[in-house]
Amino acid sequence: MNRCWQWCAVLVLVYAAHCQGYITTGMPTLIERDRDPVASFPYPLRQALGQRPSPPPYNGTEQEPGDELKFPANFLFGAATAAYQIEGAWNVDGKGPSVWDTLTHTHPELVVDGATGDRAADSYRLYRSDVEALEKVGFNYYRFSIAWSRLLPRGDRSSLNQGAVRYYNALINALLAHGIEPVVTMLHYDLPQYLQNLGGFASPLIVDYFREYADTLYWNFGDRVKVWITHNEPYDFCVEGYGTGSTGPLVYATGVGEYLCAHHVLLSHAAAYQLYKERYRSQQRGKIGITLSGRYYYPATNVTPYDTVERALLFQIGWFAEPLFGEDGNYPAVMVDEIGNNSALERRSHSRLPTFTSAERLLVRGSADFFAYNYYSSRLVELDRAEYNTAEPPAWRRDARILQSVDPGWSRAKSTWLYVVPEGLRGVLNWFRRRYRNPTVLITENGYSDDGQLDDAARIDYYARHLDALLTAVVVDGCNVAGFTAWSIIDNFEWLRGYSEKFGLFYVNFSDPQLQRVPKASADFMRRVISTRTIPAH
Repeated sequence: MNRCWQWCAVLVLVYAAHCQGYITTGMPTLIERDRDPVASFPYPLRQALGQRPSPPPYNGTEQEPGDELKFPANFLFGAATAAYQIEGAWNVDGKGPSVWDTLTHTHPELVVDGATGDRAADSYRLYRSDVEALEKVGFNYYRFSIAWSRLLPRGDRSSLNQGAVRYYNALINALLAHGIEPVVTMLHYDLPQYLQNLGGFASPLIVDYFREYADTLYWNFGDRVKVWITHNEPYDFCVEGYGTGSTGPLVYATGVGEYLCAHHVLLSHAAAYQLYKERYRSQQRGKIGITLSGRYYYPATNVTPYDTVERALLFQIGWFAEPLFGEDGNYPAVMVDEIGNNSALERRSHSRLPTFTSAERLLVRGSADFFAYNYYSSRLVELDRAEYNTAEPPAWRRDARILQSVDPGWSRAKSTWLYVVPEGLRGVLNWFRRRYRNPTVLITENGYSDDGQLDDAARIDYYARHLDALLTAVVVDGCNVAGFTAWSIIDNFEWLRGYSEKFGLFYVNFSDPQLQRVPKASADFMRRVISTRTIPAH
């Protein structure tokens, strides 16, 4: 394709987005900010995300006796949370309902303990306690999400909530004042219910709404926020939220809904990225990514071909990574072929997997400044060789044809899905390195669930082993990783598991009116990791 024609296609699409979008509420309103500017803050994570790695000291060779692997000087550590899981204050100061408010209020039976996030850890009121906890450990940055339904209850600027602007300004300013870099996730599962009523991510309307939401975020907070993540774990919320309908927003549209959701996630991400590039990057100089999730896979048997492992990785992580980081800005060929063939067998007029236009592929490809990734666990995999049965409802699972299992030697956390496989983190980082030309990676979540005990030795062991795998991938293999983010800084509402599982480095007693943040042993362990840049004995 002629390069001049390519740029013309991009400009035409961008112009159309400006002039013919569904959302037409104009330029964002400037809100008076109750803050002191922090002009001298160095933004180390932004800087690390823009650097290419130096050659690894060992470069695949064994280290010398007595050498101790250390995290590089520019490697950073952070912790993460999400708005619905910690903020509470679900209906105060102008906040509107999200799909998770709706789920917990109308279907409490779906949450294991019948709990809600109405109060959660009350970080809307106690955010300073969260900042103090981060500072005690020595974290360099804090990844948190903004509640779209708090900032724009009806999704667009016509409903801009000044109370929300004040709250997030106060949080961002407190972080900077304590030397902690803010990393903002735009959407972490909690879509405004108003937008879900319009179809949510199953509808193309969401692309323009998300673009306007991103515009509002950049305008109000981009002078101090330099690292943005558009979406969190689209594989999970698309498959479970719009396919199987097992979690928010409870849409059962199996085999179709999950692919529509993913398609609009990618287009909305690219729209937000392009907007920033055009209107804000020259002044704000920030970085934008999207957090992907997915397991690493190992052959289930000695005769399982590697092609099956590659298929599993492409159907889960590559579903989103190939359009963003691949060669041609399109879905993995194995998905295009498999879903297209299955759709034909079902006598459909077109594939259940949506198709990008040429202009859309140009916008999506390269629309991430770094590869954000959440790693928790791995699986064994083999290919399901059963003949495709058109009498059964279509589904991502049936299209992928991957049979997952676990090694009986793997230990497990409190969460039934969380098997401890630290070597999978090194494996997947090397897969990124080989397949996507060693992109800059930011581990945006990694953590372990238990009952919330203060002496959390199993969590310490989990972190130690995963950090060791990560350190080896960086120092020995040469994987380009800028930072590691612990999930989570505090115990919080864990979606359909309510408060029955705890991931925090700090304990929160949810029956205590004060909701005090109490450090666990793992908080001190992470403090020592950060201060020594090594993995201490435990």
